[in-house]
Order: sequence, then C-alpha cells, then structure tokens
Amino acid sequence: MVNPLEFLQEVRQEAEKVTWPTRRETLITTGLVIVMVILASLFFLAVDEVLRLMVHLIMSLGH
Repeated sequence: MVNPLEFLQEVRQEAEKVTWPTRRETLITTGLVIVMVILASLFFLAVDEVLRLMVHLIMSLGH
C-alpha cells in the first residue's frame, strides 16, 4: 500500500518534468485539428453522396 501523501508528491515531481506547450503552440495545434476535422467531414460527405447516387442508380435500373 502506498502512502497517499507520498503518491501525490511523486505525481507533482513527475508533472514538473513535463514540457508544457506554449499558448501559441496550443492555438496552432487546435487550429490544425479543426481544419482536419472539416476536411475529413467534407471527404466523407462526398463519399456518402457518391455512394447514395450509385445505389439510387442501381435501384432505378430494376424498375
């Protein structure tokens, strides 16, 4: 069993070793993530529409 106080001290020591990103780095990374999400959404929207049209075309051939 680990002493909770000792555990918290070790956690704090480890957190001090972390190299935290600057505000600028965080904003740039956030912006890139948002752009990639939008691009992926547009890509999957286009694929979905193409597949929908193909299925509609195939289904209309049977009538």
